[in-house]
Amino acid sequence: MLSPTSTEVIRATLPVVGAAIGEITPLFYSKMFAAHPELLRDTFNRGNQKAGDQPRALAASIARYATMLVDPATPEPAEMLSRIAHKHASLGVREDQYEVVHTHLFAAIVEVLGDAVTAEVAAAWDEVYWHMARDLIAIERGLYAAAGTDPEHVFRELVVAARTQESPDTVSFRLAAPDGTPLPAAQPGQYVSVGVRLPDGARQVRQYSLVRFGEDEWTITVKAVAARTSEDGTEIPEGEVSSFLHRNVFEGDTLQVSPPFGDLILDDSEAPLVLVSAGIGTTPIVGMLHHLKHSGSTRAVTVLHADRSPSHHALRRDLKELVGTIDGATLVRWYEDLGTRHPRADLAAGLIDLAAVDVPVGARAYLCGPLPFMESVHAGLVAKGVASDAIHYEVFGPDKWLAG
Repeated sequence: MLSPTSTEVIRATLPVVGAAIGEITPLFYSKMFAAHPELLRDTFNRGNQKAGDQPRALAASIARYATMLVDPATPEPAEMLSRIAHKHASLGVREDQYEVVHTHLFAAIVEVLGDAVTAEVAAAWDEVYWHMARDLIAIERGLYAAAGTDPEHVFRELVVAARTQESPDTVSFRLAAPDGTPLPAAQPGQYVSVGVRLPDGARQVRQYSLVRFGEDEWTITVKAVAARTSEDGTEIPEGEVSSFLHRNVFEGDTLQVSPPFGDLILDDSEAPLVLVSAGIGTTPIVGMLHHLKHSGSTRAVTVLHADRSPSHHALRRDLKELVGTIDGATLVRWYEDLGTRHPRADLAAGLIDLAAVDVPVGARAYLCGPLPFMESVHAGLVAKGVASDAIHYEVFGPDKWLAG
C-alpha cells in the first residue's frame, strides 16, 4: 500500500491529475517514441496510437489504479492488471522497459501540470507508478515461467500448413512447427501474438484468438481491418498486419508466433454457458466450442451471434456444425441483412435482441465483439439476472471499457 503521506497527496491531487491525464498520456507516448523510435516501429500497435485508443486506455488504467490505492471502497483492479500483463507477455515486454516508461511519463506529467508538481506530489505519483509496475512485473514473471520462456524468446517460427478463405474479408491460417515438434498447450479462449516484418521495415505485432488448438497445429482467423475514421475525426488507414497477412501469406510461408496468452479462459465448472459474439468476435467462441465438443461436455450452452450478413459471417459453418454436435447447445443468429432468407426461431433480422432469449439461472457468459455491442449485451444479461462478475469478455485492442 501507499505510505500515509503519499495517500493523502494522491487523494488531494487525483482530481487534477485525472482531469489532465488525457493530455498527459499522448504527450508521454510522443516523448517516449521520439527517444525510442524502435518501440513504435517494432512493439506498439501503430494503428492504435494514431487512433488515440492506446493513450486513452493507459490514462484510464492509471487513474483507476490510483483510485484503488486511496479509496478502500474501490475494488482491486485484478482483472485489469491481468489483462494488461497477458498482453505485455504476448509482446515480450521486459522489466527494464518499465523504467523507460517511467522516465517519459513523468516528464509529460511535469510538462502538463507545471508548478503543481511539487517534490511531494512527484514522489507520491512515483510511488503509484511503481506499485502498479511491480504488480504487473510479478504477473508477467509468472506468465513467462508458465509458458517456459522469457521476454527475449517469446516468438518462435511456425509454418502456414493451410490457408482458407472464410468470408470476403476473413482468412484462416493453420499453423504448425516446421520440424513437427509439439506446440505449447493452450486454453479455450486464449490468443497468440503474430509478428510480421512490413515493407517499410517495421515489425508489427497483433493478437489473434485460437480457433482450433492442439499439440500439432493451431488455427487463427484474421479479418482484414478496413480504413476508418477515429472518434476525433482522424482518418485511420487499413490494418497493417491484417492486410499484410491477407495479401502476402500463403501455404509454406512462416510467421513469428508467441505462446498462447489471454485471460478470457473458459471455466471448467458445470454452470450453464451463454457465449455471445459479433463479427470477428466469433473466433474465441468457436475455440471454446471446439473444446466443449472434444471434452464431451454436458453443460447447457446458449450461443448468440450477430453479424452484417450470412456472407460476411466468418466461420459460419463451423459455428453451426459445432453447436449441432454438442448436446444441449442452441444457436441464435442475428443479421443486419438477411437477404432472401426468412426469419425463424434461430435466425433473426436486425441487431441482437436478448428479450426473447432464455438465459439459464446461474449462467456464466463470455462475450467478444465491438465495445458498444458488449456493453449493450452486458446490460441485457444483467437485466436477465446474470451476475456481473459472471460475465467475461475479450476485446481486440486497448481495453477502454475495463479501464473506465
